[in-house]
Amino acid sequence: MTHSNEASRPSERYRIFAVRYGHLERRSSDNFLGGDPHDTPMPLDYFVWAIVGEARVFVVDTGFDAAVGQKRGRTLVRPVVEGLQRIGVRPEVVEDVIITHMHYDHAGNLGLFPRARYHLQDREMAFCTGRCMCHPALAHAFESADVQAMVGHVFERRVQFHDGTCALTSGLSVHWVGGHTAGLQVVRVYTARGWVVLASDAAHFYANLEQGRPFPIVYNVADMLEAWGSVRRLAASEQHVVPGHDPAVLQRYAPFERNTEGWIVRLDVEPH
Repeated sequence: MTHSNEASRPSERYRIFAVRYGHLERRSSDNFLGGDPHDTPMPLDYFVWAIVGEARVFVVDTGFDAAVGQKRGRTLVRPVVEGLQRIGVRPEVVEDVIITHMHYDHAGNLGLFPRARYHLQDREMAFCTGRCMCHPALAHAFESADVQAMVGHVFERRVQFHDGTCALTSGLSVHWVGGHTAGLQVVRVYTARGWVVLASDAAHFYANLEQGRPFPIVYNVADMLEAWGSVRRLAASEQHVVPGHDPAVLQRYAPFERNTEGWIVRLDVEPH
């Protein structure tokens, strides 16, 4: 595995955008395995991410649409396509989409990307199409239509599978960590401030990572605990790890531009 203290530097530095598209009011007792005695408000935000280089754009995760949001009681703040277009990313021409895992809030909207190749871990596809989906406790966070769509893309030769760690290009790699799902992967990106890790649901909140308290939606607790060490080793520092659902991301990082406060922030610049 490549580590953050390597001597060589990648040939390109990327910009990273976090695009908020959804929201859920939630209590802290719902966000930690075993609950939380304080039981205070602790809402979730939903993000997709865009990694923009000189020649290539990678979208990380694809969110859910209005119909799925309504079905699951989630607020669609702005459609994913609107946020991507605001930063100059046209989904219809995107050629690379990294799916960190196949949960409904990370793998919907696949029809927005007609030219994309999807990057997915072998273990995640096996997980969401295998016997584990016979158990409602594991299957409830998946939408069967999203899984079926991804299977269709496999037969269209539009899925590139990865087994563990893979460099997609200079300065960008995916790394299996598991835990939250069997095939969860995180994304490591080289930026002007060094190596940033998009942790996705390896850590929903900063608090999961900082306090060592797992999120309760989990396939393998031991892998979730080990994943935190992995993302720390991959990142330039713990301040370079970006959790998957924490509203604090929008406060810690600068808006992309005027009128994008609370919506789009830059992760390749130093946090406040």
